[in-house]
Amino acid sequence: MSPEVVPFARSAQASRDGSDQLDKAGQTILQLLSKAADVAEQNSRHAIDTAQKLSHQLRAAEDRVAELEAEVEAYRQQAERAEQWLHKVYTEIESRFLSQERNMRRGTQR
Repeated sequence: MSPEVVPFARSAQASRDGSDQLDKAGQTILQLLSKAADVAEQNSRHAIDTAQKLSHQLRAAEDRVAELEAEVEAYRQQAERAEQWLHKVYTEIESRFLSQERNMRRGTQR
């Protein structure tokens, strides 16, 4: 004798309750997905805003660096010109005083 399989019969109430639970679960999942999408969109907007703000700050810093580099170059050129003038003045002083000193020595030697 083989055992007889008895089909499990659900009542109409149990079937309706199961459908209600599935509907609630599906709606809950969709609500959670919607919330997750909203949070992800807010995070994305915040990240983009932050990236744009940092990009502007970086551009401003790069502009300032360029200005400072130009100032440094101007001061370097000015220092170089001042050095050239100092050398010219030194040479002029040296040649005049040395020639005067030579002339004085020649005059005392005679």
